[in-house]
Amino acid sequence: MTIQKAGLLQPAGKGTSYWFAEDLYTFKAIGEDTGNAYTLCEVVIAPQGGGAPPHRHSHDNESFYILEGELEFYLDGEKIIATPGTFIHSPQGQIHQFTNKTFLPVKMLVWQTPSGFENFIADVGKSVNQVNGGSPLSPADLENILATAPKYGIEILPPPVES
Repeated sequence: MTIQKAGLLQPAGKGTSYWFAEDLYTFKAIGEDTGNAYTLCEVVIAPQGGGAPPHRHSHDNESFYILEGELEFYLDGEKIIATPGTFIHSPQGQIHQFTNKTFLPVKMLVWQTPSGFENFIADVGKSVNQVNGGSPLSPADLENILATAPKYGIEILPPPVES
Protein backbone atom coordinates (compact mmCIF):
# COMPACT_ATOMS: atom_id res chain seq x y z
CA MET A 1 0.00 0.00 0.00
CA THR A 2 1.32 3.45 -0.91
CA ILE A 3 0.42 6.45 1.20
CA GLN A 4 0.65 9.78 -0.57
CA LYS A 5 0.65 13.04 1.31
CA ALA A 6 -0.44 16.30 -0.24
CA GLY A 7 2.34 18.82 -0.68
CA LEU A 8 2.12 22.58 -0.50
CA LEU A 9 3.12 25.07 -3.17
CA GLN A 10 3.05 28.78 -2.46
CA PRO A 11 4.28 30.71 -5.52
CA ALA A 12 6.37 33.86 -5.18
CA GLY A 13 4.22 36.85 -4.29
CA LYS A 14 1.37 34.66 -3.04
CA GLY A 15 0.00 33.90 0.42
CA THR A 16 -2.36 35.53 2.88
CA SER A 17 -1.01 38.96 3.83
CA TYR A 18 -1.63 41.35 6.71
CA TRP A 19 -0.27 44.73 7.70
CA PHE A 20 0.91 44.73 11.30
CA ALA A 21 1.51 48.45 11.77
CA GLU A 22 3.83 49.29 8.84
CA ASP A 23 5.26 45.75 8.53
CA LEU A 24 3.88 43.29 5.97
CA TYR A 25 3.36 39.65 7.01
CA THR A 26 2.69 37.16 4.17
CA PHE A 27 1.90 33.65 5.35
CA LYS A 28 3.36 30.93 3.15
CA ALA A 29 2.28 28.00 5.36
CA ILE A 30 -0.15 27.98 8.27
CA GLY A 31 -1.25 25.38 10.79
CA GLU A 32 -4.05 24.23 8.53
CA ASP A 33 -1.41 23.35 5.89
CA THR A 34 1.12 21.72 8.25
CA GLY A 35 -0.95 19.65 10.66
CA ASN A 36 -0.37 22.51 13.14
CA ALA A 37 3.36 21.72 13.17
CA TYR A 38 4.51 25.19 12.10
CA THR A 39 3.73 28.53 10.53
CA LEU A 40 6.03 30.14 7.97
CA CYS A 41 5.74 33.75 6.92
CA GLU A 42 7.72 36.23 4.90
CA VAL A 43 7.94 39.55 6.71
CA VAL A 44 8.94 42.91 5.28
CA ILE A 45 9.97 45.19 8.14
CA ALA A 46 9.47 48.91 7.53
CA PRO A 47 12.52 51.21 7.60
CA GLN A 48 13.33 53.45 10.53
CA GLY A 49 11.50 51.78 13.37
CA GLY A 50 9.57 48.79 12.04
CA GLY A 51 9.79 45.58 14.02
CA ALA A 52 8.52 44.10 17.27
CA PRO A 53 8.81 45.34 20.86
CA PRO A 54 10.28 43.15 23.61
CA HIS A 55 8.07 40.10 23.98
CA ARG A 56 8.07 36.39 24.66
CA HIS A 57 5.98 33.44 23.53
CA SER A 58 4.77 30.85 26.02
CA HIS A 59 3.22 28.55 23.39
CA ASP A 60 5.79 28.50 20.59
CA ASN A 61 9.37 28.83 19.39
CA GLU A 62 10.26 31.52 16.86
CA SER A 63 13.05 31.43 14.28
CA PHE A 64 14.20 34.10 11.86
CA TYR A 65 16.22 34.01 8.64
CA ILE A 66 17.29 37.35 7.19
CA LEU A 67 16.94 37.56 3.40
CA GLU A 68 17.57 41.28 2.76
CA GLY A 69 18.67 44.23 4.89
CA GLU A 70 19.84 44.59 8.48
CA LEU A 71 17.90 44.19 11.73
CA GLU A 72 18.91 44.96 15.28
CA PHE A 73 17.85 41.98 17.44
CA TYR A 74 17.91 41.60 21.19
CA LEU A 75 17.74 38.11 22.70
CA ASP A 76 17.49 38.23 26.50
CA GLY A 77 19.13 41.67 26.32
CA GLU A 78 22.04 40.62 24.07
CA LYS A 79 22.33 42.77 20.95
CA ILE A 80 22.77 41.06 17.58
CA ILE A 81 23.06 42.81 14.21
CA ALA A 82 21.40 40.41 11.78
CA THR A 83 22.34 40.68 8.09
CA PRO A 84 21.42 38.50 5.07
CA GLY A 85 22.06 34.84 5.81
CA THR A 86 21.74 35.25 9.59
CA PHE A 87 19.58 32.64 11.32
CA ILE A 88 18.25 33.26 14.83
CA HIS A 89 16.24 30.85 16.97
CA SER A 90 14.34 32.17 20.00
CA PRO A 91 13.01 29.30 22.10
CA GLN A 92 9.72 29.42 23.94
CA GLY A 93 9.93 31.85 26.87
CA GLN A 94 12.95 33.84 25.66
CA ILE A 95 12.56 37.63 25.60
CA HIS A 96 13.34 38.99 22.16
CA GLN A 97 12.73 42.04 20.00
CA PHE A 98 13.85 43.37 16.63
CA THR A 99 13.99 46.79 15.03
CA ASN A 100 14.87 48.07 11.58
CA LYS A 101 17.00 51.14 12.22
CA THR A 102 18.09 51.52 8.60
CA PHE A 103 16.60 53.52 5.72
CA LEU A 104 15.71 50.37 3.72
CA PRO A 105 13.10 47.66 4.30
CA VAL A 106 14.25 44.31 5.70
CA LYS A 107 12.90 41.00 4.39
CA MET A 108 13.03 37.87 6.51
CA LEU A 109 11.41 34.49 6.96
CA VAL A 110 9.83 33.69 10.33
CA TRP A 111 9.00 30.15 11.52
CA GLN A 112 6.75 29.53 14.51
CA THR A 113 6.60 26.02 15.97
CA PRO A 114 3.98 24.89 16.60
CA SER A 115 1.58 26.91 14.47
CA GLY A 116 -0.93 29.46 15.75
CA PHE A 117 0.91 32.77 15.34
CA GLU A 118 -0.98 33.34 12.08
CA ASN A 119 -4.19 33.61 14.10
CA PHE A 120 -2.75 36.38 16.28
CA ILE A 121 -1.70 38.40 13.22
CA ALA A 122 -5.11 37.80 11.60
CA ASP A 123 -6.82 39.07 14.77
CA VAL A 124 -4.74 42.23 15.22
CA GLY A 125 -3.44 42.99 11.72
CA LYS A 126 -5.19 44.53 8.76
CA SER A 127 -5.80 42.41 5.67
CA VAL A 128 -4.06 43.74 2.55
CA ASN A 129 -7.35 43.07 0.76
CA GLN A 130 -8.99 45.75 2.92
CA VAL A 131 -6.17 48.27 3.50
CA ASN A 132 -3.80 49.73 0.93
CA GLY A 133 -0.55 49.99 2.88
CA GLY A 134 0.49 49.87 6.51
CA SER A 135 0.27 52.69 9.01
CA PRO A 136 1.62 53.48 12.46
CA LEU A 137 -0.31 51.92 15.31
CA SER A 138 -3.14 54.01 16.68
CA PRO A 139 -3.92 53.97 20.42
CA ALA A 140 -6.90 51.69 19.62
CA ASP A 141 -4.63 49.32 17.64
CA LEU A 142 -2.16 49.15 20.52
CA GLU A 143 -4.94 48.50 23.04
CA ASN A 144 -6.27 45.68 20.83
CA ILE A 145 -2.80 44.11 20.49
CA LEU A 146 -2.16 44.24 24.25
CA ALA A 147 -5.59 42.74 24.99
CA THR A 148 -5.31 40.01 22.32
CA ALA A 149 -1.68 38.88 22.78
CA PRO A 150 -2.24 36.84 26.00
CA LYS A 151 -4.87 34.75 24.20
CA TYR A 152 -2.00 33.49 22.00
CA GLY A 153 0.56 33.10 24.77
CA ILE A 154 2.38 36.32 23.84
CA GLU A 155 3.57 38.64 26.59
CA ILE A 156 4.48 42.11 25.37
CA LEU A 157 6.95 43.80 27.69
CA PRO A 158 7.82 47.47 28.14
CA PRO A 159 10.89 48.60 26.20
CA PRO A 160 14.12 48.71 28.18
CA VAL A 161 15.05 52.08 29.64
CA GLU A 162 17.87 53.60 27.62
CA SER A 163 20.59 55.34 29.58
